Amino acid sequence: MQSRSELIFRELRRSGEVSVDSLASLFNVTPMTIRRDLADMEQRGLLRRTHGGAVAVEPMLYEPFRHDVKFQEQEQRHSEEKRRIGLAAAQLVNDGETLAISAGTTATQVARSLRNRDNITIITNTVNIPMELSNQSGVSVQVTGGDLRGSWFSLVGQKAADSLHDVFVDWAFIGVDGIDAERGYTSHYPEESVVNRAMVAHARRKVVVTHHEKFGRICKSLICRLAEIDLIITDSGATDAMVAPYLERGIGVKRV
Repeated sequence: MQSRSELIFRELRRSGEVSVDSLASLFNVTPMTIRRDLADMEQRGLLRRTHGGAVAVEPMLYEPFRHDVKFQEQEQRHSEEKRRIGLAAAQLVNDGETLAISAGTTATQVARSLRNRDNITIITNTVNIPMELSNQSGVSVQVTGGDLRGSWFSLVGQKAADSLHDVFVDWAFIGVDGIDAERGYTSHYPEESVVNRAMVAHARRKVVVTHHEKFGRICKSLICRLAEIDLIITDSGATDAMVAPYLERGIGVKRV
């Protein structure tokens, strides 16, 4: 049975904020009980309390990018939809499992939604995810080698891919730049696609997490073919026409 704090955390990831009164009504407990829950969760770094409720904790702006308008726009673009996608992906994961998470804003939301979990191991080719989760006692993070590409904190290239050869995971959560029913899943960056391809190859279950605007795009570097992915998680902006070709080919699609 899920704890009350887990359910509060999920609601925060879904909506971005909660109120004491609404939570007290939802759980049929007193406002004082909810305030104690929120205080405990704030101490664990899971939320920030406000007058009458709490808001989701997002990481402090990475210092080298504080005045980088392009970076800030990338972080905030479709943030609500990406947060819902990340939460839906995290809900697939059971405590005690190991997962690989690729670079990208949507994939990072998967990691952020795992902060309130127990005995989770994350393998990632990013440097931002281990920084964000370093104070979460229930989550262990392992980082690949590779060359650092600055646009979204990713470690890329053959060294990063080689570090995954002897690793097998329960889940791979992959962000993509393009998704097409004929060409498959693609990236703008060849040196990043080789790492994502290695994650897919060594996972029991493979999930693409992507905003609906990526449907119909074909980028220059193939990550993997359509049939190699078990599930696509996207936002509710994906139309029936967008997802129909994938459903027809037996690929699961979840819209949130």
